[in-house]
Amino acid sequence: MARRRDTMTADLFAWEPPQVAAGYSEDVAGRGALDNRIARSISRAMKDARDRGLQRADVARRMSEFLGRTVSEDTLNKWASEASGQHRISLDAFIALIEATGAHELMGLVTNGFGFVAVPERYRDLIELHLIEEHEREIAARRQALEARVRAKR
Repeated sequence: MARRRDTMTADLFAWEPPQVAAGYSEDVAGRGALDNRIARSISRAMKDARDRGLQRADVARRMSEFLGRTVSEDTLNKWASEASGQHRISLDAFIALIEATGAHELMGLVTNGFGFVAVPERYRDLIELHLIEEHEREIAARRQALEARVRAKR
């Protein structure tokens, strides 16, 4: 007789930690020219927004409200197209796009290029504690080395 699978108990091995740092995976932004990576990331943000029920017209309207100037669907389409090399998103529009879509992953496009990560504010104190503990270990190691030299000189 076959054993029935327990569907009420969560699979502990299926758990994956939540993404801490903002950014899309390598398969989204990928490699290549910066303007192509930006276009692919914007395209993904727009697709994710659409999957959550937010149409491009809604995004354009929200961005327009945020910026105080008109952003059209056509402009969004050009920013999301790798083939449209003449239309690049400005920094203020990029920020408005993040605000309008909630696609915080877009922040990683900027920070990751410089060896940094963007993390939610709630992790700030935890990161600082880690840095303090790391510094304390360095100081303790330096102290032990100095004490050993002092003892060796006696």
